[in-house]
Amino acid sequence: MHSRIPVLIAGGGPVGLATALELAHHGVRSLVVEPRDEVSWLRPRAKTTSARTMELFRRWGLAGTVRARAALPVEWSDEAVFTTGLLGREVTRIRGCFGLDLTGDDLAAEPGQQIAQPAVEQVLREAVERTAEAALLTGWSVDTLAEDAEGVAVGLVGPDRAAHRIRADYVVGADGAWSTVREAIGTRYEGSADERPNFNIVFRAPGLADRVPHGPAVHYWVLHPTQPGVVGRLDLADLWWCIAQGVTGEEGDADPLRIVRALVGADVEAEVVATDPWKAKLLLAQRYGTDRVFLAGDAAHLNPPWGGHGFNTGIGDAVNLGWRLAAVLNGWAPRSLLVGYEAERRPIAARTIAEAARNMATLGPELTDDRLIGTDSEFAAARPSVARAVQHAKDSEFHSLDLVLGYTYRGSPHVTGAAGGRLPHRWLGPGNSLYDHLGREFTLIGDLTHPLVEEFSAAAAAERVPLALFDDPTGEPALVRPDQHVAWTAADPGVPRDVLRRAIGHP
Repeated sequence: MHSRIPVLIAGGGPVGLATALELAHHGVRSLVVEPRDEVSWLRPRAKTTSARTMELFRRWGLAGTVRARAALPVEWSDEAVFTTGLLGREVTRIRGCFGLDLTGDDLAAEPGQQIAQPAVEQVLREAVERTAEAALLTGWSVDTLAEDAEGVAVGLVGPDRAAHRIRADYVVGADGAWSTVREAIGTRYEGSADERPNFNIVFRAPGLADRVPHGPAVHYWVLHPTQPGVVGRLDLADLWWCIAQGVTGEEGDADPLRIVRALVGADVEAEVVATDPWKAKLLLAQRYGTDRVFLAGDAAHLNPPWGGHGFNTGIGDAVNLGWRLAAVLNGWAPRSLLVGYEAERRPIAARTIAEAARNMATLGPELTDDRLIGTDSEFAAARPSVARAVQHAKDSEFHSLDLVLGYTYRGSPHVTGAAGGRLPHRWLGPGNSLYDHLGREFTLIGDLTHPLVEEFSAAAAAERVPLALFDDPTGEPALVRPDQHVAWTAADPGVPRDVLRRAIGHP
């Protein structure tokens, strides 16, 4: 174990691993400290990897691996079906969910992907193990932190209470909701919790898929008055997940099979593999860090799962923080660049929490109608109004690309004028994404005969900022950051050297 490391990352879940991979992408060493020796497969947790996260995985060369490991191919379904039970009557359906229909669309370099979080985590672990710049230390956890002007002294605790001390230039707390790092820097969550209970079940039911009358779907929402919830497939064999809404841990653990059968709508034979009671949290850390210690992922924000944004927001944190730390450690940006992390990411988390809260306001209990489980004529009478309510209330939950792809860092101290959004994507040819031609650090894209191009190149050389050029004769110049967001466009006035200095953190 090294005694000094540029970046120590507390927590080896997807966000901590993603931070290490982003640092490695820029040639910076890190150590990820994770208590769990192996990935836990019993609780799938997040199941939606957004189009934006898949674009970021593409930057690391991992998008194809993630898709290959996914039990549900992206083309399998992009629909959510609302029914009276998995085997019951269909009320309505929503198509084009979660950006799963974006294959080949100019809007994104990658469509979304349905895949259980543990499978993503395993891909990221293997990627960390392959890179020379990152290391994963399992069986250990961060116990203490002491920050000074030169770095951070970190106390680690391992097997049999073994102790080790390590110095880091910077620490990233990606250690989840009960973050030791967040507590150590003296900040806390602000927000609230939803008191309605939920109960997750993973179950195995051979032959059940053959009985489902609704066809493939990524979600089956059960609008049953006595047991509302959501059911979905974890693979194309016999493994399923479900969320029973309004069920406490005590009620669920007493008879989980009864809940499975209630959601399915038949006395199916099923094996309960795992259970997990939970309540939704709407929490945001007061601040995202200090001079040398930063929070990311669940350590910084918690939001309800409705819409599938929590894990994806954490990956966005990892990339935003990772390229900044790398720029500082690689010597071409001042430490003031790190101030932009909280300024940019905290408002995105706040917006995401608000969006998830709106999605949570209307769940199965609010959408169901007793007549749906009545006679055929009663069902027919209730169906149109319930279907309208579903389409009105849940459309934004499944069609949230304005949030997933459209969030902007406009107003950031490191963005000029109206810039700040993600660089608009387009395909240059089959499988040839515009994003594949961006440099690892900054890129000036546009008509390279424009007179400003020479000024930007000179400014980059003077400031020692790595700058790639990509000729796009159809567009005016734009300065693109390492995270694919635009720092400046020619539509905004500015002297190239001033623009570049602002983008890397100078006042």
